[in-house]
Amino acid sequence: MPIKVIAFDADDTLWVNEPFFREAEEKFASLLEDFMPQHAIMKELYRTEIDNLKLYGYGIKGFMLSMIETALRISDHKVSITLIDKVIRIGQEMLEKPVELLPGVEDVLKALNGDYRMVLATKGDLVDQERKLRKSGLEKHFHHIEIMSEKRVEDYEKLVKHLDVHPSEFLMLGNSLKSDILPVLELGGHGIHIPFHTTWIHEQVDHVVEHERFFEVGNIAQAADLIRKL
Repeated sequence: MPIKVIAFDADDTLWVNEPFFREAEEKFASLLEDFMPQHAIMKELYRTEIDNLKLYGYGIKGFMLSMIETALRISDHKVSITLIDKVIRIGQEMLEKPVELLPGVEDVLKALNGDYRMVLATKGDLVDQERKLRKSGLEKHFHHIEIMSEKRVEDYEKLVKHLDVHPSEFLMLGNSLKSDILPVLELGGHGIHIPFHTTWIHEQVDHVVEHERFFEVGNIAQAADLIRKL
């Protein structure tokens, strides 16, 4: 069946996101280096984030809470209120970051619009993702916006049913093999992977993906060229 719906991931596919988290981690680790080496602090923070995913989901607010919890744990609750205030400010600065579109994004959305139904399928905190979408100026390009708490096969299945298309008519573009590509391939859709130079450890896949409906390109403009040929 011909592709009818193109879904785009947002963070690190349409705009910059992960580098802000890496920058925040480094600031956090430097605040607590009296208690533990910085590399060890980052490992502790990651462990806390993973443990808290089921409670907070993905996003900056959950990250802020995980930083505070980690600071209390590794300092044996000896960390000062002033330092906790600085940790909170790190998170607030992330929420205040401008939205930086990746090269070619708006041109590609304009070029594909009209020929396909365009969908934004992103994962994370509802308020924060809505804020970034509003700041990006890209909302006008999308037929449907889906902000998901998780990106599993069953989550994409619900989306495809809502859009009233067959999975084979659905194509997903994104930077995460784990969240954007593999579940869609399993469902029966198409996936185009656009690697980003920084990927969160939790989203990394350690095996080579080989599938007849899987493609990988260097940037979003190349993805648009490929879609025209499918």
